[in-house]
Amino acid sequence: MHKIRHKNKRGETKTDWLDSRHSFSFADYRDPAHMGFGPLRVINEDFVAPDAGFGMHGHANMEIITYILSGRLQHKDSLGNGSVIEPGDVQLMSAGSGIRHSEFNPSPDETVHLLQIWIMPDRDGTPPGYQQTRFAPEELQNRLRLVASPDAAEGSLKILQDARVYVSRMDAGAALSLPMTADRKYWVQVARGGISSSGENLSAGDAIGFENVAEGARLKAAQAAEIVVFDLPQ
Repeated sequence: MHKIRHKNKRGETKTDWLDSRHSFSFADYRDPAHMGFGPLRVINEDFVAPDAGFGMHGHANMEIITYILSGRLQHKDSLGNGSVIEPGDVQLMSAGSGIRHSEFNPSPDETVHLLQIWIMPDRDGTPPGYQQTRFAPEELQNRLRLVASPDAAEGSLKILQDARVYVSRMDAGAALSLPMTADRKYWVQVARGGISSSGENLSAGDAIGFENVAEGARLKAAQAAEIVVFDLPQ
């Protein structure tokens, strides 16, 4: 079974510096039919205006992944971490028992485009932590590159959940196989470009979710595309 989450059906938050689209219920947007997908709780597609951003604020008991599509984002947190996140980087913040952070677009003229992803951890109250790594472009090209996993396999970031997150940048016409088992759930978020899968055509902002599927899926790029894939427990 699969279901489509169309980009034009997502929730929306707009301010003078932020344009955010919510695949699942978030902040003032609430849709009982879209509260999450397994432990995947938030996928926000954010456009942050130049010289603006999220001021210092707190989180607890959530695994928060930031993935930059274009531009740069400056991170600071209560653990003393400070970094700039760019395309090719993946940031994972384990909020645990509590962390405060800010995310700011330092550019005077370029909007930053990003995905912010929240995954519920498999245990609460852990010490907060921060990880960030960069994946070379060739590691992401026309393959599903593991970027987060519970055992930090293949140089991925360690997430406190039985979840695996993959990224791929696909050339037009390229195809990938996504293996599946019926006891897992899978979510494919199209970040840029367009793909087809299971007879569905998906463009940037769309997503397809699979559950109770054992035969796997084929993902084909109708045009150059960038996707984020989640392998999740039920």
